Amino acid sequence: MAEQNVPYKIYLNEKDIPKQWYNLRADMKNKPAPLLNPGTLQPLKAEELAPIFCEELIQQELDNDTAFVDIPAEIQEYYKTYRPSPTIRAYHLEKALGTPAKIYYKFEGNNTSGSHKLNSALAQAYYAKKQGLKGVTTETGAGQWGTALSMACAYFGLDCKVFMVKVSYEQKPFRREVMRVYGADVTPSPSMSTAIGRKILADHPGTTGSLGCAISEAVEVATSNEGYRYVLGSVLNQVLLHQSVIGLEAKAALDQYGITPDIIIGCAGGGSNLGGLIAPFMGEKLRGEKDYRIIAVEPASCPSFTRGKFAYDFCDTGMICPLAKMYTLGSSFIPSANHAGGLRFHGMSTILSQLYHDGYMEAVAVEQTAVFQAAEQFARTEGILPAPESSHAIRAAIDEALKCKETGEEKTILFGLTGTGYFDMVAYENFHDGKMSDYIPTDADLQKGFDGIPKFPGNEF
Repeated sequence: MAEQNVPYKIYLNEKDIPKQWYNLRADMKNKPAPLLNPGTLQPLKAEELAPIFCEELIQQELDNDTAFVDIPAEIQEYYKTYRPSPTIRAYHLEKALGTPAKIYYKFEGNNTSGSHKLNSALAQAYYAKKQGLKGVTTETGAGQWGTALSMACAYFGLDCKVFMVKVSYEQKPFRREVMRVYGADVTPSPSMSTAIGRKILADHPGTTGSLGCAISEAVEVATSNEGYRYVLGSVLNQVLLHQSVIGLEAKAALDQYGITPDIIIGCAGGGSNLGGLIAPFMGEKLRGEKDYRIIAVEPASCPSFTRGKFAYDFCDTGMICPLAKMYTLGSSFIPSANHAGGLRFHGMSTILSQLYHDGYMEAVAVEQTAVFQAAEQFARTEGILPAPESSHAIRAAIDEALKCKETGEEKTILFGLTGTGYFDMVAYENFHDGKMSDYIPTDADLQKGFDGIPKFPGNEF
């Protein structure tokens, strides 16, 4: 079928929902470096991770070789309530830009959590329930992950304790209340309820928090309460595995119409959305079957890829989690209180970090006001109010489409629209009222974080 006959929305049938997750690591020649025990500096074994994570999730985390993992029937059944999600041709945006480029986006905001996060939340809650646990703990930035996990825990009958980054807790009170509707206990982080939270508050009085802070608190609570485990909404290998349903569906939808994207774009905070979107396409690239230009888009205020160091570092501010080799700004780096709360993490997925280091993808950092300009243009043309995180991908997609306008090239662009921005109206208000700033950390600011990266033989950067 000719590409010009593509409908606005490409819907797959229920039977087309993936029955297996795709493990991108299986096709990577250079596997992501293993997690290290911060005490021994040796690769972590499954038994060492058992006090923190669920048993089957540990196996998924450590498995670099199994290409496809069956999705349990109980998870498939819930997926049917909101999947498959549509792949949409942005005809109106193309017309507004006057570009010869063809723009498609995979929309993951068609569920109550408002984002793609439910794909992994369901999986992690399922495995916790299967293990017979009482509940789980987690952190959340903008709130989409906390909302998704609270929904999944309600479905499987689990207790859910969420540490929400303080700035987001204050900026997004309605997101907090949705979590509470689903039964979650929500605490602003850093808090006085944990030893690590109290230490962070003592060391950084008045801090607005970060994902690294919230992770530390969630892990402390999980490991100190019987019957609880910690779950994470991004960064980890297991999360990117679960999120591969995004890319598998997007590819299946485009394949129906013989469409091959030239450029694939996703926002990047910890890596869940980007890793899920690019998974099958990157697999083809790694196997030498096709080539794609893949772009990670991050905030200029938290530039892990574009200005970070590729080194082993703690995933949390409290330095109690394993060491991961990733592009990092240092676990002590606390970014400015920008409105893309889900992208305020100091590090990046080990999978994506390795791929970026090996040259399979590129990265750009964009400023906040430019992101919201793109968000508003997209909302006015496509009719969807995008989340600030998603809008980073929109910004880059528009920029690439405008380059095509200059050159006359008819490139096909695919980007991930991770979710909706209906709980982000404080951010839009600040943008409209001219109160939004474009903070970019100086080299001196970043150096403070780099100084805290663990120093040991082989971890030079």
